[in-house]
Amino acid sequence: MTDWKRKLSSRKLWLAVAGFVTSILVLFGTDAGTIENVTAMITAFGSVAAYILAEGYVDGKREDAE
Repeated sequence: MTDWKRKLSSRKLWLAVAGFVTSILVLFGTDAGTIENVTAMITAFGSVAAYILAEGYVDGKREDAE
């Protein structure tokens, strides 16, 4: 499970997902505004996921130390 937490908190993963989805949207002729919105949503979700997982890790280490 720890490996998934590390992967989900990876900025590289979220940039790769955003790039892949953006490419698919361009392939299917989606308008630029929609592409920008989808890319923004993916990167925002990635940022929040990374923050939550990092804070959970820090909290867990703090509990172990006590």
